[in-house]
This record gives sequence, C-alpha cells and structure tokens, in this order.
Amino acid sequence: MKKLRKYETLFVIHPDRVEEKDAVIEKVTEIIQADGGEVLKKDEWGLRKLAYPIEKKKQGYYILMEFTAPAETPAKLEQYYRIDERVIRFIVVKLEDKYEPETIAA
Repeated sequence: MKKLRKYETLFVIHPDRVEEKDAVIEKVTEIIQADGGEVLKKDEWGLRKLAYPIEKKKQGYYILMEFTAPAETPAKLEQYYRIDERVIRFIVVKLEDKYEPETIAA
C-alpha cells in the first residue's frame, strides 16, 4: 500500500465560468481518487475579489479542498490545473509528514 500524505489545494475558477465549477470539482476529485486518495473536506468560498487582476478579471470563484493522496498526486493535479482554462490560479500544499487514518476523530 502506498503511503498517503495529507494535502490542501486552493484553486480559483474564472468568474465567467462559475456555472462549470461542479465539473472542475468532480475532475479534481477523480484525479485524487484515481491514485487511491480521498477528499476529506471541500469548502467553496464563492466569488471573491482577487488580490490583483488576472486576465483582466477582478474576481474569481475560490474552492479549498483537503485530501489524502500518495506523493505523485499533487503533480497530476497541477498538470490538470495548467491545462484547464477554467482554472486561473491554483496551489497545492503538503500539510503533514504522513497521514494516519486512525488518528482523525470522526
């Protein structure tokens, strides 16, 4: 079994493509689950002002996801984010050294 690590990803969807946010979230979830990972938490922050204009847009739809996955998954997520024109900004961060399923209280 692969060692699972805990990660967090924050991505911003283009404000003109917000109606497609569910498709983007579904694809990100698929990529995580394909490697044996699991989405622990999904938090939609909604339409917010960007710190600086991106593609002449001042707003974006923010989504934060916490997940567990093997070490190769973040690179696959980043590759997807770069290809999908609906995603205008993204970041993937490792949260802890390793993930122990039994240490998380339900």
